[in-house]
Amino acid sequence: MQSEYFPPVFEKDSFHCPYCNVKSAQTWRNAVYHPALGTKNFLPNFRISICGHCTQAAFWYRGIMITPKSTIAPLPHSDMPEPLIADYEEARSIINQSPRGAAALLRLVLQKLMIELGEPGKDINKDIGNLVKKGLPEEVQQALDIVRVIGNESVHPGELDLQDDQETALQLFELINFIIEERISRKKRITSLFSRLPEGKLKGIEVRDKDTSATS
Repeated sequence: MQSEYFPPVFEKDSFHCPYCNVKSAQTWRNAVYHPALGTKNFLPNFRISICGHCTQAAFWYRGIMITPKSTIAPLPHSDMPEPLIADYEEARSIINQSPRGAAALLRLVLQKLMIELGEPGKDINKDIGNLVKKGLPEEVQQALDIVRVIGNESVHPGELDLQDDQETALQLFELINFIIEERISRKKRITSLFSRLPEGKLKGIEVRDKDTSATS
């Protein structure tokens, strides 16, 4: 099951380290420089966070991480289908500089995900409607529509402006991973557990279901 991701946030006491990717306590310090032996000056607007796990230091300027040049977006779900990963990773790589561009790429990820879920992938809105007719839970439908609408608005002029809205873009990454957890990972785990039932029990279930379909 996908664990929750805590992205690096300025002045937060803990988050997933951009170096070791472990959620760890962070120690914050002022950045200083030494213009001469025995002297030191503080660098205005610079701060340093030090990971409690790997002890590596990240440098921040005006609340934005500048070193390492690491994404603040969560990693792709461990069960993310291969055709989605390259676009998802590209979205992760640009979110710091362009939340709008990241959202647009995640809409493409969603379109490819529709194909993995058995839909044509040509019209996301129709695909979601088809999944709803097949019994898609409401919270998953809402997650799909959030990524669809916001991703579309990021490409075409509309009511939403994601130019500097990192927080909303980050939530889209979480929603993509949530959808994969709900529609792919859960099914995968249940199928795995079911296949491990005793052979006699599996045959009995098969006979039961045939009898049920014959009388319905």
